[in-house]
Parts: sequence; C-alpha cells; structure tokens
Amino acid sequence: MIRLVRTLFIGAVVLLVGFVLWPSGISPVPFHPSPPMAMTGPLAPNERLDTADIIHLNIGFGPEDMEVDAEGNIFGGLEEGQILKIAPDGTQSVIADTGGRPLGLDMDAAGNLIIADAEKGLLSMAPDGALTVLSTAADGMPYGFTDDVDIGPDGMIYFSDASHQYGKADLYADLLETRPNGRLIAYDPASGAAKTLLSDLYFANGVAVHPSGDFVLVNETWAYRVTRYWLKGPKAGSHDIFIDGLPGFPDGIAAGPDGRFYIAIYAPRNPDIDAMHDSPFLKSLIYKLPGWMQPAPVEYGFVIITDDAGTITGSLQDTDGSHAPILTSAEPFGDTLYLGSLIMPQIVTVNLNQETQK
Repeated sequence: MIRLVRTLFIGAVVLLVGFVLWPSGISPVPFHPSPPMAMTGPLAPNERLDTADIIHLNIGFGPEDMEVDAEGNIFGGLEEGQILKIAPDGTQSVIADTGGRPLGLDMDAAGNLIIADAEKGLLSMAPDGALTVLSTAADGMPYGFTDDVDIGPDGMIYFSDASHQYGKADLYADLLETRPNGRLIAYDPASGAAKTLLSDLYFANGVAVHPSGDFVLVNETWAYRVTRYWLKGPKAGSHDIFIDGLPGFPDGIAAGPDGRFYIAIYAPRNPDIDAMHDSPFLKSLIYKLPGWMQPAPVEYGFVIITDDAGTITGSLQDTDGSHAPILTSAEPFGDTLYLGSLIMPQIVTVNLNQETQK
C-alpha cells in the first residue's frame, strides 16, 4: 500500500512539473489597466433591457453588428459567413456569403454594404449581393482580425484590425498575452489605399466616427477604454483617451446623429482576469488549462451611453443576462437602437424615444 501511495505521489509530481514546464504557446507581459469606475449614478444597475423587443433569427446565429438601409431592411453578419437580410415585413433571407466571418457593417452613400470580415479583410457588397475585396493589408502588414467599420461624412472608411498576431479562434491567447497588437486603419475608396492611423492598441474593436467628422473613436477591449483619433482641427493627427476605466469589455461603438455614443459591453470586468495580469507566469499556466477551468465571461447585458466629450450619461442593463446577454454592438437608426451579439441567435431592439423619457 505504501509503495502504491508513493508511486501515485511521484506520478502526480511528475505530471505537475511537466505541466509547469511545458511551453504554453503564448508570451504574456504584465499589464495594469485603469481601475474600474464605480457602478453608481448613470451606471447604477438597472433592468432597462428586460423589456426590450427581440427579433429571433430563423437562419444562423451571431449577428455581431447590424446595418439598416433607407427602406428599413436590417442586415447582419452571421457566424458561418452569411449576410442576413431582414425585410420590414420580418422575412429573413441570406443574400451573400463571404466565406469568412463578417463582423462590422456600414452602408456607403452608393448603397454598398461595407463589411469588416475577420478572415477576409475589408469587403464591399453591392446591392445585388456581389462581393468585392477592398483591402487585405495596410502599410505592408496583412490584417489578422478585421473587426469593425464606420464611414465618415466624407466617405472615408475607418476600420479596426483587432490583432495582427491572433485571429478569431485565438481571442483568449491575445487577452492573456496582453500585447498591443491592434490597429485603427483608414481606407480611401477613391484611391484604394489603406493607411494605419493608430497602432499598438489593446485589441482594437468597435469604431465610430463623430457625425461632424472631427474625430473617430476606437474601443480597446483589453484595456477597458476608448481612444480618440482627431481627424480635423488643431489636434488633427493626434490621439487621446476618450474614456477609461470602463466596468466591462467594450466591444462595438456607434454614434447617434445627436453626437451621443453607444458602447456595447461584452461582459463585466472579471476581478480574476484583472488580478492575473500582474503575473506573466500565471497567465502562461492558465492558458494551458482546459477551457472549462479558465475564467469565463459573465452573461450580462450592458450598453453605456456617453456624450461627445466622453461623459457617461446613461446605461441600459440586463443584470442577470436572461434577456439580452453578451452584447457586441449598439447601433442607433432612427428612434431604434439595435443590439447585436457575437453568439446569440437574436437581435435586440430598444425604443430610444421611450428610453429618453425614463
């Protein structure tokens, strides 16, 4: 019996040492994000999303972002590459397939749907569904994870390359390494040239241009902040922090015509993730654990509303995540706010006229 116990103990030690010494496949660095702002005032927990309407998808799932045209048709990109169209009468159909993973969407002045596809790059879909590749690299560097897109009032296209190092299947590796692998890029439709405006971003995600065209915002998901790049005026070509210390992972962002910004929060901050950023060694070990043992996002619906100076003016929440969880975009069109999700088979809609009266 003693020999068996000794053998089991030695075996456990060997396995533990092997686990520690086995290469993790990532190269983490220490990271120290700003502390989270208090969930008080306009961020106080509420259930304003609990009564939001739901459009259930009959085809596929994961409409990470939406666009709505002048006729009221809703477009969304799905997990398996399809571009979904929902007509005003509710009819759902697939009108194109990128062969990749369409994420951010925006409509240009000619009625072409501009698509940020995580695998294929920056695409354009004509009204008849024909797809054209606009750009796959900027400044000699291929896109690793084309994420979100927004078009300025002058027609310039701004989009994010979330990580030039990791693709959509390796989000957790990018988070644990916490290296600034992201970029904000401008694409000129007239010349067909793409130019990097900002690099060294911590997972460049949602992109939104102010209606005036004065600046463009980009979410840095891992850093819990929104960065502003000035396009006009005395600060043109410079950047600063628009808002920092967010209480969750900012994903999509969009501007309303009144200059308000809507920030979709994928999940609240996880204290365990924040704490482990101090230790690259710990992050390497965690990455080697099976998925079920790693920190998981909390299902929580969350949209933060700011003015055009970055002051938080309100929030929409679903605190138990039972109705509108895991939000990745918040797009205002007319009097409706459309909320997308990377993984859910639904689109959530909020009546903005009713919300502003609360």
